[in-house]
Formats: sequence, C-alpha cells, structure tokens
Amino acid sequence: MHFRSFQTKLFIRIAGIFLLFVLLITAYQYRREREFKTDLLHARLQMYNLKLMRTLGDSLSSSTAFANYVNQNDLEGLRVTIMTLQGRVVQDNSYANVKALPNHADRQEVKEALLKGDGYVIKRRSESTDETYFYSATQAGNYIVRSAVPYDAMLVESLQPKYSFLWYSLMLTILLIVVLYRSTTRISRHIRYLREFAVKAKSGEELDHELERKLPDDELGDISHTIITLFWKLRHSESDKERLKRQLTQNAAHELKTPAASINGYLESIISNPDMPEATRAHFMERCYAQSQRMCKLLQDMSTLTRMDDLPYSNIEDNLSTLPPVSVPEMLHTMIEDAAHNLEAKGIVVEMNVDEDVELRCDKSALQSIFQNLFDNAMSYADGATSIKFYGRKLTGGETPTGETKGCRYEFSVVDDGCGVDPKHLLHIFERFYRVDKGRSRQMGGTGLGLSIVKNLVLTYGGSIKAENTPGGGLTISFTLIG
Repeated sequence: MHFRSFQTKLFIRIAGIFLLFVLLITAYQYRREREFKTDLLHARLQMYNLKLMRTLGDSLSSSTAFANYVNQNDLEGLRVTIMTLQGRVVQDNSYANVKALPNHADRQEVKEALLKGDGYVIKRRSESTDETYFYSATQAGNYIVRSAVPYDAMLVESLQPKYSFLWYSLMLTILLIVVLYRSTTRISRHIRYLREFAVKAKSGEELDHELERKLPDDELGDISHTIITLFWKLRHSESDKERLKRQLTQNAAHELKTPAASINGYLESIISNPDMPEATRAHFMERCYAQSQRMCKLLQDMSTLTRMDDLPYSNIEDNLSTLPPVSVPEMLHTMIEDAAHNLEAKGIVVEMNVDEDVELRCDKSALQSIFQNLFDNAMSYADGATSIKFYGRKLTGGETPTGETKGCRYEFSVVDDGCGVDPKHLLHIFERFYRVDKGRSRQMGGTGLGLSIVKNLVLTYGGSIKAENTPGGGLTISFTLIG
C-alpha cells in the first residue's frame, strides 16, 4: 500500500505538471488564434480605408465626393466615418446630420491612429446609431478614416478560434497520461519487487532468486542489483562478517538519505512553483542531477568496499586544482578536541607534529575518514599507550607509483607507545574483517573495516601505507598521499 501510494503521488504530480502545461499552451494558442483573426479583420478594414483614401484623395471632406463613392461602391454593410485630426466628424454614411455627432477625439481607435497611424476597438456601442461595432481607424494626412462592421452573431462566430486544436490537445493529453500511468506503474512495480525482497529478507522467509531478472535495465535496476548483490554477500558470509556487512548496508542507507532528501526538496519546489523562472528551474534540475550522481557514486563506493581484495591503485583526478585545499592541522585539532573526554578517561596524551603548511587538495570526507580511523584504532587498540603522536610533512615532488608527477606528495605517521602488534599479524591488519583479537575487537565495537578503508583511500590518492612496531613498544602506521 505504501508503494501504491508512492505510485499515485508520482503519477498525480507529473500528470498535474503536464496538465498545467497543456492548459497554458491551450490558453496561449486560443488567445493567439483569436488575436490573429482580430488582426486579420483589422487589416481587411484598413484596406477599405486605404481604398477610400486613394479614391477621394484631397476630396475627403467633400460631401458630394463622399456620397458618390458610397453610391458607386458596395461597402458590404460598412459604416464609414471621416473626421479631422481634432476628432470633428465631417462625413458618415450611416448618419446624415454629421454636425450633430459628438467629437470623436476620445475614441480609443482614434487615439491609436493618431499615435501610430492605425488602431482598432473590438466592441463598442455607438451613441448615434445605438448599434455595436468593430472599429478600425487610419490616419490619412489631415484626416482620419474609420470603418466599422456591426458586431453581430456572425462576426462573433468569425472571430472565434477553431477548436480542432483542442481535440488534438485532448487526444495527445489522453495518450500521454496513459503512457505516464504505464511508466509510473512500471517504476512502482520494480520498487515493489525490491520491497518484497527486503521484507522477506528481514523476516527470514524464502527469497526469490529470480527477482533480478524482473528488474529494469536502467539506473533503478543498477541500484537494485547493487543492493541485492550486497545482500547475497551478507547472506553467504560467516556470522560475524554478516553482521559487519549489514552494518555497511545500513550506513549506505543512512548516507543516501541526505541526497535523496535534497532531490525530493528540489523536485517539490519545481512542482509547487509552476511559474518558477527558467534559470532557477534549470539550476534545481542540475542540483538534482548532481545529487543523483552522488548517490550512484556512494553505492559504487560501498560496493567496492565489500570486495575482499585490496583496492587497486587508481590515478588521482587530473585537475586537482579544482578541489579546495584541506588543512590537515586544523582537521586534526578539531578531531582531538572532539575526543578530549575519551582521551582524558584513558589517560592518553596526543602530540601533533604536523607542519602548518600541510594542505591537501582532495576530498575532505575521504581525508577525515583516513585520520579518524587511524585515530580511533590507536585509542581503542593500543594497550597500555600513554601517548599518540601525529607526524606530517610536505615532500618535494609528487611522483606516483606509475612514475607520473601529479600534485604534491605528503608523508604522515600515526605512532602510539602501546604494546604493539605480533609480527605475524602485521601483514594482515589492513585486510578486511581481519582482527588481531576477535573477542576484544567485538567488545570495543570494532568492525574490522577501519584499516582496510584507510588503505583503500590511501591507494586511491596515489599513496602507500605500512604498519610496523615502534622500537621501544607501540605501533607506527606510516602512509603517503598525493594532493
């Protein structure tokens, strides 16, 4: 029911936007066609006015010449009026006593003719004839010639737009709504498949191994395949690894909430504001796309972390200069302050020997993950340690393992003075789910992934990492980064 509701909401929102768009287009088309027919009638009357002007020439004010023109030409029911620029009527074929007619200077079509050469009024009742006309006026030298046609039922019908385009719009709307409904139903169905899988997995019911064949071959299918793959890896793992991998999935879901909420917020803004400026709408869509890319990248990263083999070295982004610099000393100061209470409780003193100019151009969250995991590991597992020391400096050059030179090269070390690690474990502590002391690791809440994540991130940024026992006792983890 929840996902049926999702389908309904999705359908209503998209259909609402589309229907609003169709209504706006239809209204625009209706107005456009009506204006076109009005302009066409105005142009036709202008032709009558121009013909009268050319015929009478300088005799526009002559009653005899005007009467002869009216008698010799079929005006097709037109009312023709000639007036001075001041609005005084001098000729009118529908009213004999022109001297009794009021001044027409205040008529809208006359004002427009004086201003731009011609003008019209669609509907106005005449005070002299008590009839309603469509007026079209044209300035001719020192005179204004005005033609008018009765605004009757025939004229009203002729000015009405044809409604054939409405039928086309209706048919297209019905067709697209059907397509939209089928599309939203398809999306909802695939989400329902995934939900059913998740519900069965949670309750321990028998799972449908054919589900993946039902999933679409698109981004939704990719995300679903990724989630399902993660699940089957969890299902077929050892009990402790199953718990840890499930925790990874939960973390991924938690991290996905932020971009998902951002996408939902932008889409709601677009849907609820149909008059939103195009630039703002484009910006919101770009942000939606950026957040969706972030979600895909997160799923890809989590999928990579589930592999038991080491993450192979990958080249650093070509354009490191586009990334903002991250100050390692500032980041470590913040990290130490946040852990002050825990450090005091354990009687551990932290020393920081990191050069102030150590700034890396890299992803800040990745860098925080590296140092935070190393710091947590030192605090949690360095038995008998009284101090933790951070070392960091900038090296000359930025040569990568492939021989290329990119960015700057940095060297770091995290040293504690605890009991160290049995040499037989040193080669394995960066492996995923590897624990030196499984019982104690569980008690401390460790996942067995911290050092593996550190190694993968270090390799990603073109560095190297190693662990060795500190002379005199303790553990030293040294690594390099390029940024």
